[in-house]
Amino acid sequence: MGTPQTLLPFSREADASRDPPWLESIRRRAESDWRRLRRSAERSVELSADATLILGDAVEWLDAAPEASVHAVVTDPPYGVIEYQEKNQAKLRSGRGGVWRIPPSFDGAKRNPLPRFTVLSSEEVNLLRTFFKAVAERLLRVLVPGGHVFIASNPLLSSMTFCAFQEAGLEKRGEVIRIVQTLRGGDRPKGAEAEFPEVSVMARSSWEPWGIFRKPCEGTVAENLRVWGAGGLRRISAREPFKDVIACSPTRGREKALAPHPSLKPQRFLRQIVRAALPLGIGVVYDPFAGSASTLAAAEALGYRSLGTERDHEYYEMAQKAFPRLAALSVR
Repeated sequence: MGTPQTLLPFSREADASRDPPWLESIRRRAESDWRRLRRSAERSVELSADATLILGDAVEWLDAAPEASVHAVVTDPPYGVIEYQEKNQAKLRSGRGGVWRIPPSFDGAKRNPLPRFTVLSSEEVNLLRTFFKAVAERLLRVLVPGGHVFIASNPLLSSMTFCAFQEAGLEKRGEVIRIVQTLRGGDRPKGAEAEFPEVSVMARSSWEPWGIFRKPCEGTVAENLRVWGAGGLRRISAREPFKDVIACSPTRGREKALAPHPSLKPQRFLRQIVRAALPLGIGVVYDPFAGSASTLAAAEALGYRSLGTERDHEYYEMAQKAFPRLAALSVR
């Protein structure tokens, strides 16, 4: 992740006398965008001076959001949508499962629930593809030219999700591979474990794909950077570029206690992704599926401005409590 010095964001209080003329124009535009975005919802809460959480559906909010006002998107969306339907959330919260698999305790450790993507029907997969294309089309409108999208996926559904984003008009710019040992996969046939002791139903998952997409630039990347402050990724330092393989262990107990969301990503990982998303450290990072506001907390820790939408009332309330605590966490 680099040294603490290389992780510091571009300061809005930096010596302006050294800045090229176009940089002040970008700052003024970003300031105007931020004011417009904060007024864009009927119900929202200001988590800090630089972070706003909106209670509402992402697609509905995106339909009404100002055009070319968001500079980057970092999100871990609902897969495969049905696990965040009201009936399945109720089952998750009551511990009865539904589409959620509630693993048994192992060696005294309580394992997190996992959505069972293998139970999705072909109709549900098609609905999922339609959903992601609809989200991507709307993100394309609200992103500034050159704005990047980082979207989490999983090995079972990433090809479908990423294809939907490309069909919407976003350029695929690669993938970040998070090396992480999870408890997904590797299980023997259910109900026949003793009969097939050397058989796994599927490979044990050891990685997580994050798609990287970009709204097409206006002209060259350099020209786009001078006008919109977007088009590239922020380097770790002048000598070290942002890399597409990041090793990061699962979210640990300390963070899960602060934000008990079933899909919580660790701050150590999110801060690296969020930091890279704004090449000049200027602009607004948006999370359509904010959950516990962990993306917004990562942006806050970096000195970035952020906006999120969340339609689940319980997660909306959770996020308001979790945000300051996650943002204050010290990570390596």
